[in-house]
Amino acid sequence: MNTNKRKVVIISLAFFLCCIGGCTSVQKDESAITKNVSGNSVSTEDFKQQLDRLESAIDQQKEKVRQLKEEMKTVVDQAEKNKEAIADVNAAVEETKQQIKEVTSTVRKAPEPPLDETVQKDKPKGPLTTLLLTLGCGIGFIIAYNTYGRFLARKIFKLDENALVPSHEFNDGVDYVPSRKGIIFGHHFTSIAGTGPIVGPAIGIIWGWVPAILWVILGSIFMGAVHDFGSVVVSLRNEGKSISEVAARYINARVRFIFFAIVFFSLMLVIAVFGVVIAVVFARFPSSVIPVWLQIPIAMSLGYVVYKKSGSVSLSTAISILCMYATIAIGAFIESNWPGICSITQIGNMPATGVWTIILLIYAWIASTLPVTMLLQPRDYINAWQLFIMMGMLVLGIAASAISGSLEMVAPAVNNSASIPPIWPLMFVTIACGAISGFHSLVASGTTPKQIANEKDSLMVGYGSMLVEGFLAVLVIACVGAGIGMAYKTNAGNLLTGTAAWQQHYSSFSGAAGMGAKLTAVVVGAANMMGTLGLPEVVGITLMGVFIASFAGTTLDTSVRIQRYVISELANDLHIKPLTNKWAATTFAVLTAAALAFATGADGKGAMILWPLFGGANQLLAALALLVVTMYLRKKGGLKFIVTGIPCIIMLTITCSAMIKTETSAIEQKNWLVVAIGCGIFLLAIWMVIETVIIFLKGFTARSDRQLSERA
Repeated sequence: MNTNKRKVVIISLAFFLCCIGGCTSVQKDESAITKNVSGNSVSTEDFKQQLDRLESAIDQQKEKVRQLKEEMKTVVDQAEKNKEAIADVNAAVEETKQQIKEVTSTVRKAPEPPLDETVQKDKPKGPLTTLLLTLGCGIGFIIAYNTYGRFLARKIFKLDENALVPSHEFNDGVDYVPSRKGIIFGHHFTSIAGTGPIVGPAIGIIWGWVPAILWVILGSIFMGAVHDFGSVVVSLRNEGKSISEVAARYINARVRFIFFAIVFFSLMLVIAVFGVVIAVVFARFPSSVIPVWLQIPIAMSLGYVVYKKSGSVSLSTAISILCMYATIAIGAFIESNWPGICSITQIGNMPATGVWTIILLIYAWIASTLPVTMLLQPRDYINAWQLFIMMGMLVLGIAASAISGSLEMVAPAVNNSASIPPIWPLMFVTIACGAISGFHSLVASGTTPKQIANEKDSLMVGYGSMLVEGFLAVLVIACVGAGIGMAYKTNAGNLLTGTAAWQQHYSSFSGAAGMGAKLTAVVVGAANMMGTLGLPEVVGITLMGVFIASFAGTTLDTSVRIQRYVISELANDLHIKPLTNKWAATTFAVLTAAALAFATGADGKGAMILWPLFGGANQLLAALALLVVTMYLRKKGGLKFIVTGIPCIIMLTITCSAMIKTETSAIEQKNWLVVAIGCGIFLLAIWMVIETVIIFLKGFTARSDRQLSERA
């Protein structure tokens, strides 16, 4: 439009100048004629020629004026056409705007479709669903403890408060130390829990909250708690020996070495991996670094006051807990004002995870060689109180969120999406510690029986702690199934709520399977629910970060101590005297774990190569521990062995399916290291089962022969 205007102006100026030029030329010619006539210096013929030239010039100027007029008309016509076109475009733009408004209004009114229709077919459950589910599970666990748990204690294991226990019989002030029921309960619980009941349910809910909850409740009551309780009692009645050593007494010597091999591999993997777990927590939640390390002097002070000065347990516990939460506040304050000051980025060519792994393995070596009452037991005891307070805050957060109407169970009841693996058998080895875990048998027959002061305490310590862990798993399911739907920030910075938030995190099995993803889901959900109590987000995140890192730390140092027991017992049987020394055995345990951790590089994540085996190997260990307890009860006579025999068969079935699936996947991926080690473990387990079945059947044959002889 502006170009056309400029053309008109230029043409007008040209026309004007031509006119002026023509007039000037005419004036000059007239002046010349006048001069010639007046001076008689020009002839008539010359005058005519000049007049002709003048007329010709006038005609030329007229032609130019005509051409300019035509050009001006063309420009004006084009300008009119452009105006009409612009008007049409403006009308089209207005019409498009109106259509966009109508579409936007329609989308806002329509319900938001799920990302995957096979994942979420039902509407999210109401706010009270999560609250009632949580309270119902808690009440169910209390009823189970006072019914089935007491039945096992009185009728099956027949606990005797007057029986001589290893902590009194072999009291050495280092490993065998009689302890108060509450303290040993805290130590045992935090040792078996670790991050297992956190990361397992956080990924297991991808199959739906209904199967996850059912497996946690039924598994923990009838399988996991029975497994833990039985392992404690059997070890108590066999000098506090490990389940591997007990296997030799109730099956045969060959089984002992099979069990030792499986236990040694499992513990080596746990030690190597949990160093990385803590490193990941420190990297994601740097505000937890200071509180976690300050727990060490607090725990040592508690142990000194209680055991050396005979101080009040209640008062010392209260002061220790207050100090612990003061350090959490300090960690949150420092991170808020000086972000990243507690983080380790890299030292030389070694990444932060590698640095933390070395530091943590050194710590574990020291902690596992100190007297159990100096650091390990009091630290676990403090962490137990931390857990109870945290669980209480989560329950209050669930209640407050439900009452405010902001808490809905956004996870699907059952997830049949094609993007996730089949529920059988993977869910039953993914959710382990919240339902049943073979690692528990190592604690229940490794450190705990050496500290129980009365045989009757084993009911609360063995059976009760597993039920508390089951309830913790329920709370985790509430965090990731409902809490995450309150607010979830994506990597792009978008804030999602409701079903969209859950599906963003659990859109695929691989998307939620990473260690960082599991921890993030739990921390975000918990922080959201505790936020309804008025707790600042940074404080909630720090609380959860310290909680997870502390529990991982207890698993780490407890595992090193148990591995030391395993190595010492095996060395004693094989007459390898140097490894019977606790310093040498602990060093061997730490170095083998370090070799695995750094097998693939300086990041300390080498054990992750074998991590696919851990789920199956861990549950296989549970099945084998139940097998040993079953043989113990079988030799006591009667049908008592059924209470452990049935769970044993179920776990063997689950484990065999899981191991076969893992091996098949490893073969497809050409991961030959996993294939080789997995096959070795699987074959050893089958060998142990065959040996046990033979002994079991021989017992029935001998009993039948004896009955026939008596009748004759």
